[in-house]
Amino acid sequence: MTHAATIREHIDAILPDLIAMRRDLHAHPELGYEEHRTSGVIRDVLTSAGIEHVGDLAGGTGVLGHLPGTAAKAVGLRADINALPIVEQTGLAWASTHEGRMHACGHDGHTTILAGTARVLAELAKTEPLPNPVSFLFQPAEEGGGGGERMVQDGCLDGSVLGPAVDCMYGLHGWPVLQEHIVSSRPGPMLAAADRFNITITGLGGHAAMPHGTRDPIIAATALIQAIQSIVARNVDPVQGAVISVTTINAGSAFNIIPETCTLSGTVRALHQESLDLVRTRLKEVVDAVPAAHGCVGSLDYLVGYPVTRNDPAEVEIVHTTARDVVGAERVQAMESPIMGAEDFSYYCEQVPSCFFALGLLPPDQDEMPSLHHPCFDFNDAVIATGVELFCQLALKQRTA
Repeated sequence: MTHAATIREHIDAILPDLIAMRRDLHAHPELGYEEHRTSGVIRDVLTSAGIEHVGDLAGGTGVLGHLPGTAAKAVGLRADINALPIVEQTGLAWASTHEGRMHACGHDGHTTILAGTARVLAELAKTEPLPNPVSFLFQPAEEGGGGGERMVQDGCLDGSVLGPAVDCMYGLHGWPVLQEHIVSSRPGPMLAAADRFNITITGLGGHAAMPHGTRDPIIAATALIQAIQSIVARNVDPVQGAVISVTTINAGSAFNIIPETCTLSGTVRALHQESLDLVRTRLKEVVDAVPAAHGCVGSLDYLVGYPVTRNDPAEVEIVHTTARDVVGAERVQAMESPIMGAEDFSYYCEQVPSCFFALGLLPPDQDEMPSLHHPCFDFNDAVIATGVELFCQLALKQRTA
């Protein structure tokens, strides 16, 4: 439909605006389901571009924008808009103005890229109909809040909110370990399923000098942690793999008191449902059995979290082929192995063929940069134009019926 040079001209024309938008979002971070200002900024951009949209989705801050096209079904593009509860330490002029909150995962960049994509496609649509309808999903609460699932539940993919049903989905994430403009993805599992658990061990407290009169929940907890680690080491197929991490342990109030209770919490990660089901079953069994062997009672509160982010092989090939045209073949890399982090883009993958991909952020003059979720992380504005062009080309790609 449209030559790449025309797309780049449109991007160049608005790039200063996009950088200003990204830095404004960075300075005003909002946590999951609290992104009211952010949602307002997005809606203002869509309104100014003449893009039809619906707000107040997914708990109140999600926004769905839409541009019509000639095909029967839409291409979906997604950005996550929430920040994290982290105290920023960048010292930048556009650092967070909200103490204890910051954009430490690059969602300010993702949001800006999708907003820029919407603006460019709206300009292109003024001269020639788009080959595909395009739906723009600005979703809240990716960091543990499941905003993607709520966007799906609200009908953002099935055509009941705005535009026709979405036929395929694309999402990107800034990747600090990859050089600027590198694009990387993989077919099948890319990111893990992620569950959470809380365990309470109840014993009998008493004086630390007379432990024989107590049932010590701390001793039971230490044995339980060892048993939990053996689940992966001795029950899960090593080829499939899984991760169990106990990340908190809390008990006691004084050096000479054996407490009544001890609590643990942590996470379970897996790339295959068989492994995940096995871990869930075995965790319940060891929580029941190990504290009991020490005269205590174990109670498990298990919280099922995000499913596996599973990319469709055909969509991965489309992303990689498109990226070769945008950034050059030398900057397209197949991701060799999945990553045990999790993403609620997974909920879109469960509904339609989808591809989630990484976009490199590391400047060429640096050997490393602060990682995601680090208090010194800042999105690299140099890749905004690349992200916009990638999304535009994916949206314009002719689809077979």
